[in-house]
Amino acid sequence: MDFELSSRASDLYDRLQIFMTEHVYPSERVYEEELATAGPHTQPPVMEELKRAAREAGLWNLFLPHSTEWGGGLSNLDYAPLAELSGRSMIGPEALNCSPPDTGNMELLTMFGSEEQQAQWLRPLLEGTIRSAFLMTEPEVAGSDATNIRCSIARDGDDYVINGRKWWISGAADPRCRLGIVMGKTDAEAPTFRQQSMILVPFDSPGLKVVRDQLVLGYNHKAGHCEVTLDDVRVPTSSLLGSEGSGFEIAQARLGPGRIHHCMRSIGAAERALELMCRRATNRIAFGAPLGDQGLVQKYIADSRIEIDQARLLTYHAAWLMDKAGNKVARSAISAIKVAVPAMAIRVLDRSMQVHGGAGLSQDFPMAEAFARQRALRLLDGPDEVHLRTVARIELARHANA
Repeated sequence: MDFELSSRASDLYDRLQIFMTEHVYPSERVYEEELATAGPHTQPPVMEELKRAAREAGLWNLFLPHSTEWGGGLSNLDYAPLAELSGRSMIGPEALNCSPPDTGNMELLTMFGSEEQQAQWLRPLLEGTIRSAFLMTEPEVAGSDATNIRCSIARDGDDYVINGRKWWISGAADPRCRLGIVMGKTDAEAPTFRQQSMILVPFDSPGLKVVRDQLVLGYNHKAGHCEVTLDDVRVPTSSLLGSEGSGFEIAQARLGPGRIHHCMRSIGAAERALELMCRRATNRIAFGAPLGDQGLVQKYIADSRIEIDQARLLTYHAAWLMDKAGNKVARSAISAIKVAVPAMAIRVLDRSMQVHGGAGLSQDFPMAEAFARQRALRLLDGPDEVHLRTVARIELARHANA
């Protein structure tokens, strides 16, 4: 088991460190100020500047496992430390065109899209000129079981007609969102895992309506997490992604890499929180001495260092296994990190906020918003309970005949 980076990934890591220091971190305050002035779902001009700089630096579409004219070609293991670096900042992933839900949607279009679909949608996504959304979760049914989906995709001549209600649709409030990949049922009588299909829906389609923003622990994230209705939305049959009945299979292909990417970025958020905690503990004086002299604060720091390193090694192992044996074999490892990493990040962020006192709860430091995102991550791409069940079932099967 070898976690050493390739020479290309090592070079990208060094360049990305410089890019984060010289461009991303200094832009965070500007980004927030521009958002506050223009509204929560606008595109701050500074982001376009960052994206141009990232492309010029060759730090574009790093998440793609295959090479394209727009970047990519890294293994999961090579991408892991790069995603961690980008995850240290809320604005880092988008600056590199490596932010969800676009990353997962681009991977789906690469794997299952027709040439026509790729020309219409994949190309502008890879170029970073549009955004997209993934419409799967519904308010009426448990999102942990995708077979419950009620949204209907009915064939009508040369069209499909879509009816349903979706929520927690990330990216739907972004004015640059042009595409929604919708999961719904095309055949309720088919075997359970062949009932669902995926279909590409332009976001300006008649009948598609963004009903409201949904706040995450009080935060209105820029791209939005929205409730969306589809009332008799009509698209041509050429909009079907893959084949009828392949929706569940396509969803699994999307969620595996998405889960590990989330975890990689979460480690970056935790690492930065630890750094800020150490600086605060060194510079803040209470009761006549630096906070870092307090035994309990030292325990916070030591526990955080240990837990971050444990989570990173677990994530590297999952990435290595995906590269060596494929996502199916790595299923238990992916579920394990999906439970362990966000929980670790929440603990580290909480300790950092505690050491910062009231300031840690404010917008003056990144921990509070990162905490909200990490808490949401315990539900995104499958709740902890589903992943724990996956790990347990695989372990039980392994010992069934022992």
